[in-house]
Parts: sequence; C-alpha cells; structure tokens
Amino acid sequence: MQTRLTGVVQAWDTSHALLFCPAMNTGMWQHPLTAQHVTTLKGIGYIEIICITKKHVCGDEGKGAMADVSNIVNTVKQ
Repeated sequence: MQTRLTGVVQAWDTSHALLFCPAMNTGMWQHPLTAQHVTTLKGIGYIEIICITKKHVCGDEGKGAMADVSNIVNTVKQ
C-alpha cells in the first residue's frame, strides 16, 4: 500500500531539491528500517535535515526529534 508521503515523493519534480526532516520517537528512530529508509532517500539525492536528541512528548528521551525550526529554515535558505 502506498502512503501519501510516498506518493508525494514519487510525484516530486527531481529537478528541484527535496529536503526531509525525520521526526519520531527514539524507538522508531533506532529501528533498522528507519536507517534503510533514510539511506534510500539520501541515495536518491534527497537532503536530510538531521533530527535532534531531546525529551519527546511520549516521554522518551533520545534521538529522533525534529530539528529546530531555525535549523530547518537556515538549511532551506542554503
């Protein structure tokens, strides 16, 4: 089954940059499938805005939180 995000990525005009900002709880971030998905996107040439470590809404503390908005904005401007 195709997800909405996959559909957007497949329809993306590849002459334009695509940046992605992973955001999930630490358990999801550490799952091997997540690493494979990030590697696949980067292999296509998409640009990762690296997630950060912090306390998540679910109570977990660790890597996986979305990058700070200022970091995202600065990366997009570059």
